[in-house]
Amino acid sequence: MRRVVITGAGAVSPLGVGVPALVGGVEAGRGATRRMESWDGFKGLRSRVAALAPLENERAIPRRYRRTMGRMSLFAYQAAVEAMAEAGLGSADTASGRMGCAVGSTMGSAISLNRAFEAMIPNRDLSELSSTLFFQCVSHTAAMNVGQALGLGGCVFAPSAACASALQAIGLGFDLVRSGRQDVMLCGGAEEVHATVTGSFDLLYAASTRYNDAPERTPRPFDADRDGLVCGEGSGILVLESLDRARRRGAPILAEVLGFHTCGGGDHVSESNRKAMADCMRGALADAGLDAGRVDAINAHATATLQGDGEEVAAIREVFGGAVPTSSLKGHLTHTLGASAALELIVALAGMRRGRVYPTRNLERVAPECEGILHVRDAPAPVDIRVLAKNSFAFGGICAVLLCGRTEETPAEARTA
Repeated sequence: MRRVVITGAGAVSPLGVGVPALVGGVEAGRGATRRMESWDGFKGLRSRVAALAPLENERAIPRRYRRTMGRMSLFAYQAAVEAMAEAGLGSADTASGRMGCAVGSTMGSAISLNRAFEAMIPNRDLSELSSTLFFQCVSHTAAMNVGQALGLGGCVFAPSAACASALQAIGLGFDLVRSGRQDVMLCGGAEEVHATVTGSFDLLYAASTRYNDAPERTPRPFDADRDGLVCGEGSGILVLESLDRARRRGAPILAEVLGFHTCGGGDHVSESNRKAMADCMRGALADAGLDAGRVDAINAHATATLQGDGEEVAAIREVFGGAVPTSSLKGHLTHTLGASAALELIVALAGMRRGRVYPTRNLERVAPECEGILHVRDAPAPVDIRVLAKNSFAFGGICAVLLCGRTEETPAEARTA
């Protein structure tokens, strides 16, 4: 098996376009939640908060590719281009047949899906639909459009495991590269916000409803006053390639991927399962050949749901004990669903290179069921991170955990205030 490293990252997030805007926003302690005035016309929707990502310069994408892209695919393409630029990849790589992509999402473009139904249902007239709209709606739209627009000749995968989609995509890319089936993989996820997306969580009493008039105060991972998640949008893409190849090219090495595991819980379709979470953490450690004591920081999934946060804390406590610095980035970014793991991993790895763990925003009073681990709150914590664990958990009991570490080439970045 080959050693696998991350050599590039790209992002479009609720904190702005590009990785500097993403990391800089977290460094500044900014939150992205806003009240969605346009949702006031939706009956039965109690949650009126979300986090939108800016869509900029989409017309720079050639129209032949852009016309099949919904909002989430536009985000994914822009993030992929940024990641490739940092990694120093070009057309010779994309056309080689040895470079592919794995880009996950919860579903196809939510906005395009709703546009299709709104056009078709009144008169049941299929002539109202366009073929390009279909390509925006398909479940693999982000992966398909990234592969088409970049001319990728390698494997193209589209994991669809809700909130675990991006981490499954990164884990899949890790397996393809370390086994030698691909030389380079663009991996991550994409998502877009619509009232129907938030509504699906609202129906399950999992969306934040108490802070509609104070959006800056939600979501609140691990907090005693948390009341559910807030949906967001964007895309995070990372470049994975073998360490030997990266060294030959002189590419920047942002981190090494050490281990990955994904598994199912099989207990409840919408409630988190601490045993499955703990099993997944142990599986990732076994894949990396590491003991739990080697992990220096944990980037938690923690979406601010009442049940999920407590279950994750119990699993972390069981596997790692209570001394590993742990935080969630959902208070800054909200829950970007299929994109969440990739965006959060980009930030957490920036923290690793800067020697810090970013705090859980809006964590003011730790809930009793979330006690017993070392929460990072209020300000970044100085930590010498050599191994980082990233958790991601989804409906249906689907769990995913990734372990990353520093190599001798990983740059130590400047610590900004």
